[in-house]
Amino acid sequence: MAKASSFSCGHHVVYPAHGVGKIKSIETHEIGGHSLEMFVISFEKDRMTLRLPVAKAKNSGLRPICSNKEMAQAINALKGRGRIRRAMWSRRAQEYETKINSGDPISLAEVVRELYRTASQPEQSYSERQVYQNALNRLAGEIAAVENIDTENAIQKVEKILEAA
Repeated sequence: MAKASSFSCGHHVVYPAHGVGKIKSIETHEIGGHSLEMFVISFEKDRMTLRLPVAKAKNSGLRPICSNKEMAQAINALKGRGRIRRAMWSRRAQEYETKINSGDPISLAEVVRELYRTASQPEQSYSERQVYQNALNRLAGEIAAVENIDTENAIQKVEKILEAA
């Protein structure tokens, strides 16, 4: 895990609960008589700004976007075969949400792969589609940041890989 000091303004980062954001600034706030240094992270897609104490960055799971090598491993995970488990949907959905919120690109790729449906496969339930879209958007967000492309192109790239698998 990277040290908090390795993050700087303008860099893309991954905050596990929200996906890819960009550090806009590092501000100092006076809170309860204490001076607190905070990262100001902007998440464009959600139109959200997060203020995260620098001291809490590591414990919160904040990390730099993955390397090209790590992204290649995640894309490779998309090409594998999904394990269709026969557990109840509620239990699987919980496991998928845990993987999505881990912020790990390989875990995201596994969720996307397992929930992807071709036109010839049965229709997904509403909640399955929601979980799939959430995982796809998070994965595509990181692919877009790593490859310096827009999120729509990243989504198309992922869907092409899934169709070919």
